[in-house]
Amino acid sequence: MKTRTALLSLALLVAGTTAGFAQSPQMGTWKMNDAKSQIPAGTVKNSTVVYSAEGDKVKVTTDGTDGSGKPSHTEWVGKFDGKDYPVASDPAIDSRSYKMVDDHTLAMSNKKGGKVVSTGRVVVSADGKTRTLNLNGTDADGKKVSSMAMYDKQ
Repeated sequence: MKTRTALLSLALLVAGTTAGFAQSPQMGTWKMNDAKSQIPAGTVKNSTVVYSAEGDKVKVTTDGTDGSGKPSHTEWVGKFDGKDYPVASDPAIDSRSYKMVDDHTLAMSNKKGGKVVSTGRVVVSADGKTRTLNLNGTDADGKKVSSMAMYDKQ
């Protein structure tokens, strides 16, 4: 009887976690809308961003081009709890944190060697069809840069 109860509890926990991610408007595949975006030359351009559930965490995968136009691919796995988690395959940053501001808004911070290099806000529209990333930071030369990327849900 105890085994049965434990298995049922585990199944409900997994189902609840999966359902919670599925309901988040952040989750899914997002394609950049170049016509509506304002990305300065020489900065990263993420053409595709995917938010997916990975256990009790979220995996964020980006594909696009780096500041010199070469293909780039990054991966981040963590929680939207404001804590730093490592970023794979991005020479400009080594960790990122996301924090839920409300159901449709995330605040983010990118760091390199423990120092904040950029901050941003990710907002999903009320209808869940568009996503906007406003990012502010410094480039490799220490110059301040800002960008606004609009994404359409796929």
